[in-house]
Amino acid sequence: MSPTARVYRQTRETEIELELELDGRGAVELDSGIPFLDHMLHLFAAHGFFDLKLKAQGDLEVDDHHTVEDIGICLGQALWQAVQERPGFRRYGRAVVPMDEALAQVTVDLSNRPLLVYQVSFLPGGGRFDPQLVKEFWRAVGQHAGLTLHIQVPYGENTHHIIEAIFKAAGRALDQATSLEARLSSVPSTKGML
Repeated sequence: MSPTARVYRQTRETEIELELELDGRGAVELDSGIPFLDHMLHLFAAHGFFDLKLKAQGDLEVDDHHTVEDIGICLGQALWQAVQERPGFRRYGRAVVPMDEALAQVTVDLSNRPLLVYQVSFLPGGGRFDPQLVKEFWRAVGQHAGLTLHIQVPYGENTHHIIEAIFKAAGRALDQATSLEARLSSVPSTKGML
């Protein structure tokens, strides 16, 4: 049976229901209230072969920040819960993904030692989505999934392309890290625990 996690979070700013299945097909049901984020999460799930359901309501009349960050918290919690059902997951993953002129590199360690290294620059311009929220989203995912997470974009010009490459690369890297390693029968650490 594929590891699956369900997370519910309610604050004065947001209410979020999220379900994640690790060994999926990239099927999604997404309603964050932020169409651009739904698009990015669809790419993340499709390239990571995760099934992802999300229903979120937030104080979007203020701005997108609380909703984006809290969805990141929920996704991180779901990742951590799901890998607990899978002794012998690979732990490490890395992906390099081009999107036209942009290139994103994402490297992960499901180590229970959260740390974000974020080397991304955006040129002025872009759409309605604030690109600063990309860092906030991945910081929240990493903190709550126990991820050491390195996101690097050595070059790129178009903001949409840069963000898209990041989400695709993150999906692929996390697919590797959460996949089974047949030679392991316990947690992937010489300490015996993460």
